[in-house]
Amino acid sequence: MEKYNVKLMYRSQEKKRHIELIKDKFFGNDKGYGYFRKDEKRYNFVLEDGINNLYEPIRNEALKYFKGNDIEWWGGNPDYPTGHTVSSQIACLNHLMFLRQKPTEVMELINGLERVEFTKVFPVPCDADISYIAFEAISDKSYLNEPEHIRGSYCTSIDALIYAEDINNEKWIILIEWKYTEAYGDSSKDDKSLEDYEWCKGEHGKGRERMRRYNGLITKSQQLKSLENYESSAYYFEPFYQLMRQTLWAEQMVKNKATERIKADHYLHIHVIPKDSVDLLQKTYKFSNQNMEVTWRNMLNEQSKYIIIDPQELMSPIKSRYPELYNYLKTRYYDK
Repeated sequence: MEKYNVKLMYRSQEKKRHIELIKDKFFGNDKGYGYFRKDEKRYNFVLEDGINNLYEPIRNEALKYFKGNDIEWWGGNPDYPTGHTVSSQIACLNHLMFLRQKPTEVMELINGLERVEFTKVFPVPCDADISYIAFEAISDKSYLNEPEHIRGSYCTSIDALIYAEDINNEKWIILIEWKYTEAYGDSSKDDKSLEDYEWCKGEHGKGRERMRRYNGLITKSQQLKSLENYESSAYYFEPFYQLMRQTLWAEQMVKNKATERIKADHYLHIHVIPKDSVDLLQKTYKFSNQNMEVTWRNMLNEQSKYIIIDPQELMSPIKSRYPELYNYLKTRYYDK
């Protein structure tokens, strides 16, 4: 039971904090107790109007951006932001949307990673307007054998993507995967290589299809380690399943740069996780007997391409330049 309680610790803490913020009118007159997805129950940490979930200066822009780029919102309504206050999609937008058309600040963020010296950022070609951070980005062509190719749903997409050039005039894609209160299981029911289709129980049809889709790409990958048997491996449990697909996506973007609008020579994979998220960072997975970071790093050949960073640390380069944004983030996400 102890491990189970630890698993829920950070998520519960953040829900309680957002309930207090609702009471303190941090979200204006929104009183909470909103609906989530198709559940008829009201939740005190869910806002009645999802627009109040966004930092006020980005609200209209975020709606316009998602509509203009045909991106589906996470949650019950694909056309409107969720009122779920601990949504990681909302957290990502609240941190980065305000900066998406500010190239100097975007470059400061990625140079703050202290991994590569960048000299320039470019507008990301997949967006309908000039944007130096693209959200829910996908490639021009599908390389992962996935049946759908829609931004924000049914395929491998990137929470936030930056396109930059380094001091050697080589181009990079910086993939940002944003986590907030996520927590994942490691039992057989969480194993995506064993998952069934609804209409065919016990044959692991969905899992076999996933392995047909990705196993060959993993074997050919330069970054991901090949295994004799992929079934029930780390690659098919979250969050590693997601990280695996994003790594393959990045490799294919570099490999196919001649035909992609984004012509990248290299990539960095940034995993934004609050340092206090014990639910995710400190969980010991049964199949590896290691925590999240060690488990994933054991699957990688080149460690420098993968970076875990706390959101407050990521945003520190713009702290003094945009105090109102930073104070909003601090009150909502960083203060304890």
